[in-house]
Order: sequence, then C-alpha cells, then structure tokens
Amino acid sequence: MNYLSSFISVAEDSKATEASVPPARGTGRTVAQIQYELLRDEPYAHTQEDVLFASWFERQGMENVSGAEMAQLRAEFFAKDQPCLRTSPLARTYGWGLVFDEKGGVALCAMESPEYQELLHSDLKQIKAMRSKRA
Repeated sequence: MNYLSSFISVAEDSKATEASVPPARGTGRTVAQIQYELLRDEPYAHTQEDVLFASWFERQGMENVSGAEMAQLRAEFFAKDQPCLRTSPLARTYGWGLVFDEKGGVALCAMESPEYQELLHSDLKQIKAMRSKRA
C-alpha cells in the first residue's frame, strides 16, 4: 500500500495558494494536524501506512496499549481497505505536496516552494491528490 519514489501534488481544486499549518478545531487534534506534525517533525521517517495508522490511532483515544496490542490493532486496521494519502487534507486543502523516497518514507513539500516545482517535473511517479468535488 505504500508509495515508492512518488510525488502527490496538491489537488487541482484546492483553494490553497500556499501551504499552511492545519488549524485547531474543537478539543482533539484533527487528522490534518496529526499528519502534519508527524511529517513536519520526522520527514521520510514514516511510510504512508505509518501515517494513516498513527492518525487513526490517536483519534481513538486509546492509552496504555502494549506492543502486541498495537500490532493487532494495526493488522485489523489494514485488514480493511483504507484511503491512501491522496485523500489527505494536507494535499487537498492545506497546500502540501507529499514526496515519497525509494523506501516509501514520506515528507511534506510546500506548494509555493521551488522544490515543489522541481518535484512536479522530476522523474518521480506523478500522482494528483483527490479532488474535493467531482469534475
């Protein structure tokens, strides 16, 4: 399920003109906030599966889970089809491209950066984030 040597560009219908930090809403952190902080703090350290599971797990509010229980939860989570990072609000709403290295590690790339433009024209597999609305 992980992307390798790929680039997910910002959705065509995104209203973002530059990358922004996902704002807080309510009492808990949003999926966008969780994913943003994980990728901002540790670029290329996590795969798509790591990011998807971590954002789901945090929102479940579970505490004191053992390593074996965590492995079981992860197996159960991926036993069902999961949307990929093409559906992430980071790429759909907040102006962040997602770049994957040859090992599947993912990092953020701001849409207004020169690096983003280079990635758009690179040899990486080019993938567009999912549109928010049907064409």
